[in-house]
Amino acid sequence: MDVQQVNSRVIHEEPDTVYQAEADGAAPAAAQQGGDGGQVERQITALSSASFEETYPEGGWAAWLVVLGSFFALFSAMGLMNSIAIFQAYTLDHQLKGYSEGTVGWIFSIYTFLAFFGGVYFGPIFDKYGPRWLTISGAVCVTCAMVAMSFCTQLWHFILSFGILGGLGTSLIFTPCIAAVGHWFKARRGFATGIATCAGGLGGIIFPLMLTDLFDRIGYGWATRVVALICLVCSCIGILLVRARLPPAQNATAHPDPRIFRQVPFTLATVGIFLLEFSLFIPLAYISTYAIHKGFSEAFAYHLIPIMNAGSVIGRSLPGYYSDVIGAFNTCLLSVALSLVACLCVWLPLGHTSAGIIIFSVLFGFASGTSIAIAPVCIGRMCKTQEYGRYYATTYTVVSFACLIGIPIAGSIVQANGGEYSQLIIFTGCIYVGSAAFLVWAKAAKLGWKSWLTAY
Repeated sequence: MDVQQVNSRVIHEEPDTVYQAEADGAAPAAAQQGGDGGQVERQITALSSASFEETYPEGGWAAWLVVLGSFFALFSAMGLMNSIAIFQAYTLDHQLKGYSEGTVGWIFSIYTFLAFFGGVYFGPIFDKYGPRWLTISGAVCVTCAMVAMSFCTQLWHFILSFGILGGLGTSLIFTPCIAAVGHWFKARRGFATGIATCAGGLGGIIFPLMLTDLFDRIGYGWATRVVALICLVCSCIGILLVRARLPPAQNATAHPDPRIFRQVPFTLATVGIFLLEFSLFIPLAYISTYAIHKGFSEAFAYHLIPIMNAGSVIGRSLPGYYSDVIGAFNTCLLSVALSLVACLCVWLPLGHTSAGIIIFSVLFGFASGTSIAIAPVCIGRMCKTQEYGRYYATTYTVVSFACLIGIPIAGSIVQANGGEYSQLIIFTGCIYVGSAAFLVWAKAAKLGWKSWLTAY
């Protein structure tokens, strides 16, 4: 184990024993044996009930193959999520030309809502039964959704195919792939999760570039079917490689458990991530339509998506490494601060210029990529690894409502301001401020206000 692993293990080692000692009846009994030996025996008994959680592979073929499988599976699911702007811009100019931005935005808000909301059941199912049947079902749903979308001509067609079927398929892939990585890594969980999730950013580069070219060459229908084929192949690789390592917890259930919201730090962290995701999807969804509104060409507007996702790839992979040293919460807070600066100091005053909007796309892509990769790790700090799927899914079920209302609200703000985006940009910055406040509060509730700057 190298120095980085040792340092980060000190940071991350505490939580596994906190929740077990209270529930384990063996510990108090051992304490009554008397003397120093009784105390030693009590400590060993409390820890032995979670002994399989004390050591993690932190690498090796089996662990990295799971990361590789998650990478390919998330390439299809998250790659589509990071490409929603090009679908929104294209449909507004073609199949759904007579509809407003806010109305068309419901297609993609329903998609992102279900992509996260489905985890309320899919997370506990993962904890109980593992990832295999979840990823198989997700592959089928995502592939069928893209094939069906290639034939869509009406608003309700898009809602049923991409919004509902695609959203559920993405959730079926997204939830177990993120949770499975946590079974194999603890000291390097941030790094491993970042590597897996950077596939979404890579998909967000490849899909828009590919679609921009194929729309003109083979038409919308066949271009979308090509995406469906790529999603099917990548998902099948994920099905073969992604697997769980830890046995189900004794209290594991396939049903959600809202009682975990009694833990104040977890609840505060969930609110912080809710606000984070609310603001994050606004630039992702509207950067292309913003560029077209400012007079840039359609081709330039579409290419802003891969530029943003190129920054996201770096943002998902590089900060994952140092988050294991300075702490997941600290890394997430830094990403929120950078997103705020990108919105208010670059996008708002300079977004009408070519250099300004490109710089914003890179900066925001980097910051949003970090947020997407590290936020699940923050939730992992609030629970035992055995329960990671349930906690993670519960958080992102709440987050799903931010995705449901965020894009339509953003469209309504633009419409209310006569098509101008300045008020929307300011609104996005304010939401980021709220997110930072709740994340700091969650960390302080966990560690105490005197330790809120601690690496955690």
